[in-house]
Amino acid sequence: MDRLNKSKLLIVDDSAFMRKLISDFFHDHPQVEVIGTARNGKDALKKIQELKPNVVTMDVEMPILNGLDALKEIMEIYPVPVIMLSSSTQKGAETTFVAMENGAVDFVAKPGGAISLDLHKIREELLHKVQQAAQVSIAKLKKPIGVKNLKLQTETERTQSPSVNQSSIKKEFTISQTKQTINKPVNWNQATDKIVLIGTSTGGPRALQEVMTKLPQDINAPILIVQHMPPGFTKSLAARLNQLSKIRVKEAEQGEALQKGTAYIAPGGYHLKIKRVGNRFEVLLDQSEMPRSGHRPSVDVLFEDVSHYNDFDKVAVIMTGMGYDGSRGLMALKENGKTIAIAESQETCIVYGMPKAAVETNLVDEIVDVDDIAETILKYI
Repeated sequence: MDRLNKSKLLIVDDSAFMRKLISDFFHDHPQVEVIGTARNGKDALKKIQELKPNVVTMDVEMPILNGLDALKEIMEIYPVPVIMLSSSTQKGAETTFVAMENGAVDFVAKPGGAISLDLHKIREELLHKVQQAAQVSIAKLKKPIGVKNLKLQTETERTQSPSVNQSSIKKEFTISQTKQTINKPVNWNQATDKIVLIGTSTGGPRALQEVMTKLPQDINAPILIVQHMPPGFTKSLAARLNQLSKIRVKEAEQGEALQKGTAYIAPGGYHLKIKRVGNRFEVLLDQSEMPRSGHRPSVDVLFEDVSHYNDFDKVAVIMTGMGYDGSRGLMALKENGKTIAIAESQETCIVYGMPKAAVETNLVDEIVDVDDIAETILKYI
């Protein structure tokens, strides 16, 4: 890729060592070029307007103007996709979720303190996320949570959305470009027991907030959620969603009984599964099974595990995220028992990767905007 077509990256960090280290990561990168650095949020606002980057990495904790306050101003003055670099502390995690609510695309957890000598451990993750973030629609990042989608994405943005790696998806899948609603199966029975399964990745915390806050307290099913996220962050995500939602949201714990009206988020570093114990089902957390497509928790693992049980009908939801996690699991669910599959539409996805791959299996029953996912789930419960 020639220099003119490279995505332009601005690195914001109060540590000169960190600015140099992150810059070195992108040395000779075929698709991303570092066009400058800034030492705090105030400096970042000035540099963003001068250099006009396509993407920004920004430390959460900085003097003069911290990452969160800087982000809010950036999204007002010169909106640009931002990846936050966060410490793995509880305070760092909470601030990160507020940042994503305010328009940050994603975050990378630094291994260690403010100056991370182990930053090389997250090099590949950072490279990948920056590359993807540069393609994200600003209109979607600026849309306030809870406000109806206004179809702000342009045709240009649609054509520039990142492609999905389809190498491990069946070759005969055809691409469905339009929103669709397929009639629910004739044998779908509202009276049977149900379980809701949700898988999401990049943009997921915002999408989950859109969905969880619209579900009633007495929803007649347990909800199992896989959000790609490192250890230490899923607990804070669950606590935040629990605070905002009518239903109970918690990080899943080993051996706890599944209860209707409760959403269980897979802890970072563990696959989420279930097991039958007597006449009830319990949470099974598994750290022994390897990551799937680089993810633990994995949506595929959750879907495949639940597909083994026909004690209940399933409503499976795949929302925004890069890659194709969830598509293979969806095949397993559809082959065993009754499953309704819902995919988030391209119009509202921050990254149209996982839902796109799911739609291309031709097994999705409903494609809907994120604003309408809760209502669509409730139709089948």
